Amino acid sequence: MSKLTIERLPLSGKRVFVRADLNAPLEGGQVSDDTRLAAVIPTLRHALDAGASVVLASHLGRPKGGPDPKYSLKPVAERLAVLLQRPVPLAPDCVGPATLAQAQALEPGHVLLLENLRFHPEEEKNDDGFARQLAQLADCYVNDAFAAAHRAHASIAAITRHLQPAAAGLLMQRELAALGRILESPERPLVALLGGAKVSDKVALVEHLIGRVDALVIGGGMAFTFLRALGHSIGRSLVEPERIDTARAALEAARRRGVQLSLPVDAVVADGLDSDLGRTVGVREIPDAQMGLDIGPRTTERFAAVLKSARTIVWNGPMGVFEKRPFATGTLAMAHAVAEAPGFSVIGGGDTIAAVNMAGVADRIGYISTAGGAFLEFLEGRTLPGVEALTEAR
Repeated sequence: MSKLTIERLPLSGKRVFVRADLNAPLEGGQVSDDTRLAAVIPTLRHALDAGASVVLASHLGRPKGGPDPKYSLKPVAERLAVLLQRPVPLAPDCVGPATLAQAQALEPGHVLLLENLRFHPEEEKNDDGFARQLAQLADCYVNDAFAAAHRAHASIAAITRHLQPAAAGLLMQRELAALGRILESPERPLVALLGGAKVSDKVALVEHLIGRVDALVIGGGMAFTFLRALGHSIGRSLVEPERIDTARAALEAARRRGVQLSLPVDAVVADGLDSDLGRTVGVREIPDAQMGLDIGPRTTERFAAVLKSARTIVWNGPMGVFEKRPFATGTLAMAHAVAEAPGFSVIGGGDTIAAVNMAGVADRIGYISTAGGAFLEFLEGRTLPGVEALTEAR
């Protein structure tokens, strides 16, 4: 990686501003899933063990331009203290005299968690003055929030104009290495498995990947727009009429480049999302009054065969409405197929992660990205502000 990393920073006696993504779900005033918190622990321990103190910052939820107790990071501080096995006090704010005094009083080996950055609208505006206040809290900067790296926010981009050096944390490094392995030096064949509801969410991704992958496998709701582009009648299945030409162009681009593009050949259909039972039909036989809610068994077999031949796999998006038991079979089968494939696999996106956890195969995936939007934008070939802002390695 061409960016400066935390291992190369002289940390002893320094105050380190660590931007993390601690945007964890809360239930009953407590963190209900600490996955994102646990992901940043190695970076925090590295800094603390090296003799640094840590000023830790994150957003939580979408408060509407001011402090809101519902979005306080207090439950996050409490859970972090358990994971780190040391106190994690919460500052009253992320800027201001009281917070600055707390930061300046930090002793080596101690952590201070700032209150929610988004309590200040200047954070999302990438405001330079706000970024300057954040920069006053520390001696150097570490970004370990890859999941937020696609946001040009003050604590991610503007702060690096005032706080140098700016290095990648351990989680950021792992994310960039895993995704870079897909785009820059994949072992081939490289297969992309894409699902989810809408083509519009993944137009740029499909267009970018067609020029890089050996095979593209498309399921989920987005597949029906492609099937419509081929002239199939798809009943009441999800379709984006304005994207039919886009899908047709993608199919043609794949044909020209010799990229194998696989679409469903059968589907599990039902009257609606509330149905307790589905039935399997060919994609040319979907009744006008029904909708496709999962890939069928023949499609599952075909998709699995493509994955079995892959040496590198990237997966984003479920194959159907897997939250509903009658329509989970295809997605869970793909989770097992990805886990059993001999190649290196990378998955990203909340639904995809939920699917591999539901299937019980998370420990057999090569790399599970903590990111959603940043994961997709990186794979689209876009420059991420949070990565671009980091100091170049010498």
